[in-house]
Amino acid sequence: MNSRDFNLKSIRPEILTATINDAMSSEERFQNLVLRPCIKMQNDLLVAAFRNYIIKHKSVFYGLTLDKRMEYIENAIQKNMKFRNSLKGMIIGVFTVEEYLIYTENSSALNKRMMNIVKDRLLSNIQLFDKPELLTAV
Repeated sequence: MNSRDFNLKSIRPEILTATINDAMSSEERFQNLVLRPCIKMQNDLLVAAFRNYIIKHKSVFYGLTLDKRMEYIENAIQKNMKFRNSLKGMIIGVFTVEEYLIYTENSSALNKRMMNIVKDRLLSNIQLFDKPELLTAV
């Protein structure tokens, strides 16, 4: 294992609730061993990216009810391909080469799993997307 691979794996958070067994599919195994730790590691970056997305889209998010904000997050991830691809890049960028090669074998199914986890993570952090208070000059 090269130093990049070793360093990436060493800084990933451990997911204590991740279940690994022989009965699970290869996609579920990849999800629990690779996707979930990578997404958790990139959490702050994903939150910052969504904050930027809100600003780039005229901050309409701030005027929405909680239910509409949840829909907004889902729509941003599912329907905005440019944003979706940016999020995928943030996750794929912390794969090892071996993990990337496994990912490319079934990227469609793994992308679906990846985006569902990212969506759930953003939804669970929804309170972080409240409108920032404006600072006033004294």
